[in-house]
Amino acid sequence: MGADDNQAMDTPLLLAGSVALSHWGVLRARGADAAAFLQGQLTSDVAGLATGQVRLAGYCSPKGRLLASFWVWRPAPDEFLLAVDAGVLPAVLKRLSMFVLRAKCKLDDASAEWRLHGLVGATAARRLGDLAVWQWRAEGDATLLRLPDAAGLPRALLASAAPSIDGPGLPLAHWRWLEVRSGIASIEAATVDRFVPQMLNYELLGGVDFQKGCYPGQEIVARSQYRGTLKRRALLFDVDAAAEAGQEIFHSADPGQPAGLVANAAPQPGAAQASSLLAEVKLNALEGGTLHLGTADGPRLQRRELPYTVTLDAAATA
Repeated sequence: MGADDNQAMDTPLLLAGSVALSHWGVLRARGADAAAFLQGQLTSDVAGLATGQVRLAGYCSPKGRLLASFWVWRPAPDEFLLAVDAGVLPAVLKRLSMFVLRAKCKLDDASAEWRLHGLVGATAARRLGDLAVWQWRAEGDATLLRLPDAAGLPRALLASAAPSIDGPGLPLAHWRWLEVRSGIASIEAATVDRFVPQMLNYELLGGVDFQKGCYPGQEIVARSQYRGTLKRRALLFDVDAAAEAGQEIFHSADPGQPAGLVANAAPQPGAAQASSLLAEVKLNALEGGTLHLGTADGPRLQRRELPYTVTLDAAATA
């Protein structure tokens, strides 16, 4: 990719407001063994999650591929709430329930009790106050979580029983664009069982703990980290076309096989037929030529800067 493809995106848009997050649900785990059970299933250290902390976590297949991703918080010592894509929640709940066995842990879909709302810009800033990123606090019967900023804008997640909240409305598509711009990919139905966590940069975002004990796929995840076998990373792109999760990406010099896969995508606010997307791509595909959506002669991808540092080790591309 050329130097012009690494330029920052345009100045932040003045997005503000709140929106019901219909594409997210909430899975709940509670009981005396809830912490131990989740510790043995998820990629991050949920047992060490302190009150007030939020953590990214993944749930993998035995082959180390992500079946789901979560924002996890702990409202009580024996209770955990996990925000998850609504399209994968039923299957994940069913699968996790198979492994509870005699553990004192009850799993259920708590989406009706904890409706999720996104707050952006000035609307989020007024509510957040001095709440730090990756932290949460209780507000009566609601919980307010501060997510990492995106496109220079503060973001918050409000979990509440209320179906709607006060404030100016924000289109859901705008929130989803900010999800993409945050650089934190989430697993959707179209991408289940496609990515090892490091392909989505999860170990850079606190979503993988290499010091904890075993969990499904742990050996493969660890091998990818320590044997230098990671040859793919999630990067941020723009494209002058509609895009969606699960679409393949091709390199101009290699039309016969995909060079990557779209993890998440959303239309750019105020732009006709233009999208931003997070895509997992082969690192050696960045060394020359161009990347394209759908086919090797499809719409060209323009690489943008992520809001955190990803080292693209040349040795890994060999």
